[in-house]
Amino acid sequence: MRYDYLIVGSGLFGAVMSYCLSKAGKRCLVIDKRAHIGGNVYTENVNGINVHKYGAHIFHTSDKRVWNFVNSFVEFNRYTNSPVANYHGKIYNLPFNMNTFYAMWGVVSPKEAQAKIEEQRADYIAELHRQGVFEPRNLEEQAISLVGKDIYYTLIKEYTEKQWGRNATDLPAFIIKRLPVRLTYDNNYFNDLYQGIPIGGYTALIEKMLGDTEIRLEADYFADRDYFDSIADRIIFTGEIDRYFDYRFGHLEYRTVTFETKLLEGVANYQGNAVVNYTDGETPYTRIIEHKHFEFGAQPDTVISHEYSKEWHHGDEPYYPINDKRNGELYEKYRALAEQQDRVIFGGRLAEYKYYDMHQVIARALDVADKITANN
Repeated sequence: MRYDYLIVGSGLFGAVMSYCLSKAGKRCLVIDKRAHIGGNVYTENVNGINVHKYGAHIFHTSDKRVWNFVNSFVEFNRYTNSPVANYHGKIYNLPFNMNTFYAMWGVVSPKEAQAKIEEQRADYIAELHRQGVFEPRNLEEQAISLVGKDIYYTLIKEYTEKQWGRNATDLPAFIIKRLPVRLTYDNNYFNDLYQGIPIGGYTALIEKMLGDTEIRLEADYFADRDYFDSIADRIIFTGEIDRYFDYRFGHLEYRTVTFETKLLEGVANYQGNAVVNYTDGETPYTRIIEHKHFEFGAQPDTVISHEYSKEWHHGDEPYYPINDKRNGELYEKYRALAEQQDRVIFGGRLAEYKYYDMHQVIARALDVADKITANN
């Protein structure tokens, strides 16, 4: 059978493209190397709990077009992302807000909190100036210059070092361009107008998007590339762009994470929150996810995942592009090659080497689909 479009990858970008192109009358084939659809947003039902198999995914957007689009497939709940930080057994609310500052300093008014932060910032900046340093040289100097030493040493330093596997003084300053400080008692992590989790999990959302489109799972594009290239007029590629071009200019780098997931039978509530970050350096994992709280679950059991940051090596599952000079320049070379491909459209976090949130992936896919259908 001949297809109009071969879509490599059944994550959000591939699923949105499949929906839009099929709706426009195009014959699509979706393939995925994994044994399931959904890419990294895949959720798996365990004892009635929708487990975020590849880490916590909270949908948020201020784009009404995107919000209406996803809600046309499934209903979203009212979940609000409100993680907490555990530092040596003491709990702090995130993002940094008046609840955080009360726990840290006992201050109760925005004026007191602002004064405390500004005092610490000013002292540290003056200290740098005495050393002849007028621009932050690394992440540590940048972060303390923004929020002061107490917040930095309690909630940023060791957590960031676990994430990156490097000392904060060895990380570039641009990794933290700004640190949001809220002088309100508001634990909502995001500022977007719309936020929630698909009722029934993200797999239900992807299933509805894919609809009746033909899907082949455990189908590795690179294992039979000539065949897959021959059965469709055009290709939507959502995988690693450097791999598509056989690493012609070298390997792009990523951050990756691993998970240890456990079913705790007879435990109805393990930690009382969906996400708890462990910001001390002694705890080996970066956070614990308790999945039932994403959907306000009342099951008698619970499922938790310990999340570990891991140094990425070629062959590991890529999660997050690394935004530094070397990788940025390398990606631009691959992007130039991609633009020369008449048959192939590159889209999504890996194919565009961008740290997209879910709503950004969907918006991008809708824009690409609109452009295709307008020209056909």
